[in-house]
Amino acid sequence: MTRRKSSQGTNVDWVADRVLRGLIGTLLRLPYETRVPAMGGALSGAIAPLAGYRKRAEANLAMIYPQMSVSRRQELARGCCDNFGRTLIENYAWQEFSERLAGTKPTGAGLSAVKKAASDQRPVMFVTAHYGNHEAPRQVLTNMGYTIGGLYRPMLNPYFNSHYAKTMTSWGGPVFEQGRRGTMGFARHLKSGGMGTLLFDVSAKGISLPFLGHPAHTATSAADIALRMNAVVIPYFGIRQPDGLSFAVEVEAPITPASPEQMMTEMTARLEAQIARDPAQWFWVHRRWKARGKS
Repeated sequence: MTRRKSSQGTNVDWVADRVLRGLIGTLLRLPYETRVPAMGGALSGAIAPLAGYRKRAEANLAMIYPQMSVSRRQELARGCCDNFGRTLIENYAWQEFSERLAGTKPTGAGLSAVKKAASDQRPVMFVTAHYGNHEAPRQVLTNMGYTIGGLYRPMLNPYFNSHYAKTMTSWGGPVFEQGRRGTMGFARHLKSGGMGTLLFDVSAKGISLPFLGHPAHTATSAADIALRMNAVVIPYFGIRQPDGLSFAVEVEAPITPASPEQMMTEMTARLEAQIARDPAQWFWVHRRWKARGKS
């Protein structure tokens, strides 16, 4: 199989997309309680090792937790990929996911800030990360009557991205693809008094800030946009519960307005606290600590 690139992606991209489409299509025919763990197992046990995800996750875990046993790091890497698979299939069946979350009551000091901002028609930027299921908080707050848009990072595989993007753009407020045009649209949405969500834990460039004890490239776009739009910045997280199917949604106290660097440092600290509680729920496959200039 060649890796010849085209404007539509590589041949390998096409094959990978077909395999995933087939798997997702098959699993969507199963009952929800069967489908979600099945996708987690398929990702963790078969797809992740072939894609190099487990190896990369284990390498990152070894750097952050050098005193941890190899067996424990392997367990966390499997758990991370299992959570990713569950999240993927949950978001593909967003209507059912929303129904499952209908009884979930969010908690946290940020709920009153959300209510006040909505009353004042002040922009709200929710910030979150690839932890648990990042769409769970948006689903729960949408069920409460809030309209929340978003800014998402497209998948590197363009074939997969063409249908993956629909899982985020088919419901809720307007969702924009990351890039100059999308970022401008997202900013306009906030400026009008809207609410939007942004994941801040992925960046191959940006300023260097400590993350889990090591310097990591950190984009300041979340803070930059919020300061420009006078938006309230509120972290929220969808935390997977021990049954593997339900979630707790935590809406945290707003980030204190300050310099972009200070705000990103505080956001990072909020994520670090969640990771400390349950490391397996964060996506350790991210190249957060990749050396600058390397591919």
